[in-house]
Amino acid sequence: MEEPGGSAFSRDVMARLEEATHWCRHHGQKLTPVRRLVLGLVLSETRPLGAYDILSLLRAYQPRAVPPTVYRALDFLLEQGLIHRIERLSAFVGCHHRLDCEEHCTSHGAWGAHRAQFLICRSCGQVQELEQDVVAAVLLQSARGQGFRAEAATVEIEGVCARCAGERKVREN
Repeated sequence: MEEPGGSAFSRDVMARLEEATHWCRHHGQKLTPVRRLVLGLVLSETRPLGAYDILSLLRAYQPRAVPPTVYRALDFLLEQGLIHRIERLSAFVGCHHRLDCEEHCTSHGAWGAHRAQFLICRSCGQVQELEQDVVAAVLLQSARGQGFRAEAATVEIEGVCARCAGERKVREN
């Protein structure tokens, strides 16, 4: 399988793919060509992608790709923390924190859980990832207080993004 060149993926996405390749190698994992391509497709989109959306995009590079191919790649990427599943949308987005985490993060090691918060716009479908340590700390501390060992902590907040709210305001005036 041939990975798309610079014309298919932006420089930023290509740089993230290289970081992901090195991160996986450092952690004893392998970012296979299919996994790398699926990650590149997810990172290239501004909106969350469902598994069948990913399959459709993947078929441009692998015409015979089947759903299990996508699901196996997504499972791997989720396990490695390179993507997030947005439960509310049954879709996937790239993680913008994981690759930088080990160098700069002070709380993942302490809490032992990958965590994120997402703002989901009901109008345009955009999802913004937040990484608010104080939110994660409160949730994870509360879980520990109940004797619960958290492995992941994801919060999904639905509403209207600033851009859509601004557009609504203009239409109303």
